[in-house]
Amino acid sequence: MAREIHFEIFSRRGAKGGWKLVEVRSDRDESIKLAQKMMAEEGATGVKVVKETYDDETGDYLTLKIFEDGHNRMKSTPAQEDVPHTLPCFKPDDLYSYHARQTIIRLIPDFLARNKITLTELSHRADMLEKLEATGTLLQHAIQKVAVAQAASTATPVQQIIKTLNELTSKAFHRVYRDQRKGHFPDVELGKFGALASKLAEQSDGTYVLNGAIARYLYDTKGWNEKLLRLLSLMEEAPAEGPGGPLLISAVDSIIAEILNGSAALHELIGPRDNLGAALMTLVHLFLGKEDGEEGRQQGLISLTRYFASDSLPEARTAIANRITAEFKSVKRLCPESLSEEFKMLRKIANSVVLGVGKYLSHEDLIAAFTLRSKRFINQVTLGEYLGDSATPDEKLERLLSVEENIIGAENKRQLATFVLPVITTTTFDTHFQSPKVPVLTRLQRLAALNARVRRSGFQENQRTEIAETLDRIACGVEARYRLFESIDAKPVSPVEKANMILRMFTAQTFTEPRLAAKAREQIVGYLSKPGFLSGYMDQIARNGTEKPDAEVARADLMQTLAKIGITYDTGLKSIAA
Repeated sequence: MAREIHFEIFSRRGAKGGWKLVEVRSDRDESIKLAQKMMAEEGATGVKVVKETYDDETGDYLTLKIFEDGHNRMKSTPAQEDVPHTLPCFKPDDLYSYHARQTIIRLIPDFLARNKITLTELSHRADMLEKLEATGTLLQHAIQKVAVAQAASTATPVQQIIKTLNELTSKAFHRVYRDQRKGHFPDVELGKFGALASKLAEQSDGTYVLNGAIARYLYDTKGWNEKLLRLLSLMEEAPAEGPGGPLLISAVDSIIAEILNGSAALHELIGPRDNLGAALMTLVHLFLGKEDGEEGRQQGLISLTRYFASDSLPEARTAIANRITAEFKSVKRLCPESLSEEFKMLRKIANSVVLGVGKYLSHEDLIAAFTLRSKRFINQVTLGEYLGDSATPDEKLERLLSVEENIIGAENKRQLATFVLPVITTTTFDTHFQSPKVPVLTRLQRLAALNARVRRSGFQENQRTEIAETLDRIACGVEARYRLFESIDAKPVSPVEKANMILRMFTAQTFTEPRLAAKAREQIVGYLSKPGFLSGYMDQIARNGTEKPDAEVARADLMQTLAKIGITYDTGLKSIAA
């Protein structure tokens, strides 16, 4: 059984503050040390570390708290971490509420996956409830988890809550046993659910009975695909008028949402995929209601895509949106074999999923998920592996800039910059660009390209300036050593031709900003002031096969060219000699 483990670090501020996820790490000791540091230095009133173990076979997580500290620490057992705090249930009907159903699904996911049923089916099928009761420890363990969670927020003893929940569960089970014996859940043929829904819509227990009928209708399905197809076939029966249509559609929507919330069901419906990125891309296409043409998808998922395209089944679509966000927050890599492919897939998914931002998927949740995934790239192990030992210094910088272009979050980019500076400030980097094996213009163009990428990056301003100026300093050193401008000045050609040489270098993006480019502009301004420059410029235009312009036209044309390289109109106009 394949397992992946990560550790989630939470903090709490204020006496009644809630837990907030701060960071996710793969090392247990580092996670605990970070939590202790937050407690000591950042003013947190509570910290905890939760171990999450991912089971690749079921796609679910096993949660266990391994560390907690705080001024307002609440004593609890690890079982509390497995289930959210819930309001107590007082009668069997309370077990059918949304929050109660979500809690139950989280408590017994393996049982549901193993038997290929949804919670709605379980809670309306006597045979499955008997099977759950027969497990003994599973049911009792689930009840104990809920009791512990409730006891932490109330004054009621755990034993009393366990007793109450046992009685409540027993009543709910026996209600289903009794109703099934009495035939309260009808056996309905396909094509007659619309009429049944219209009849039940006026009854107080209409939803309960309809769900029981649907559970019996799904009884002999062989897998998730067949179950999904049968449910979608009921959508066609929903009456166009009256309350029966919304009742039937809502019941189908809820059950499909339960299917999509289960990792095992999604794995079967999506089919085999090369990696998480490919599987997630399939989910994004499903969420957007777009056919992706991928092989392996079950027919049920293809049919569901069409309903999503028409904005039907909101609860099911929300389940897919939640799954997409959860997968982004997980530590599992999209493309484990290559970080370059990871970035390509991340960008591809981001460009697609952003189209679905709206009532089912919030922009804030999506940004938070992408930021958290970006954060996991910024560590010594991942970046060290990506940079490699054989890469040249400029290739390492280029790869780090590629990382910057593919992550989001100001803090993530600030952290990444701390990996960039050590690369460009080493003697190895400087020596690489001083090597005579590569033509000087080629080296300057390479530095200028890196310099330009840094200046348009999302690094913090002070870091961006420091990195860009370091590259500019190295470029100035290369120019000074090989006397580029001196060699141009010494050429036996006219000032116009010398100025054009430097202008062509600007066009080829040869100069870094700010100093080397400024020096190149000074050289051009110097040539502009040479006697006869304007007339020489006019003659050159005529030699190129164009009619010789008058002085004003030539001056205007030259001003436009100079403006493109950063020489202002006033500076150029004052400098040009007739």
